[in-house]
Amino acid sequence: MATILTIAINHSTTDSEYGTTGVDWVDLELANDYLIFSGGSNVVKDGEPVPSQSDLNQAGVVLDGTEQVIDLYLLADNSASELKEVFMMGNQDKRYVMAFDFDGETASEPILELWDNSSMNSINNISLGAGVPTSSWWKGVVTTDGLPGADWTGTRLAGSTNGHFLWLNNQAGALLSAKTLYCNLKIVIPASALTAGAETPVLVVKYTSN
Repeated sequence: MATILTIAINHSTTDSEYGTTGVDWVDLELANDYLIFSGGSNVVKDGEPVPSQSDLNQAGVVLDGTEQVIDLYLLADNSASELKEVFMMGNQDKRYVMAFDFDGETASEPILELWDNSSMNSINNISLGAGVPTSSWWKGVVTTDGLPGADWTGTRLAGSTNGHFLWLNNQAGALLSAKTLYCNLKIVIPASALTAGAETPVLVVKYTSN
């Protein structure tokens, strides 16, 4: 039987592992739920209904010629028709933010990639570096084995080029049994950024089963 993956987001301020009693881990519906980064507003915030595109545009981050480290990340939980802030995501020394729960062994080490489409054949989004992985705004750090540290650097995420995706088991190889892996993400907009807009990068977890 193929190993099943559940992806979850920690919607709490308690930095505790997936499944901890009293910690609000939200399992994602992969076809419907998505992450939002934003400047925030009175309608784009925790507990509010999933916003319209107009609401998102009004709450967008304004480019001002300086580097900006985004600090507001939200889960659009469509099954609950509600925004849920991912309080510990971003440039914070937090470990249990995004969980990848595997119910059995794998034949390859799971990796996390970002693409601009579900066909996984291009990284043309501006936020993914407009085709240049080293210019991606998205950064990730694996926290499976420990905290990332304050003001962590991480890896610029874009496509499948070596050095621009995450080895979720810290390059320790395939999973020998059921295990939960973790990472944190952040967006750093460079001072040179001149163009902004609504983009929907696709987060992809790749692994093979025995």
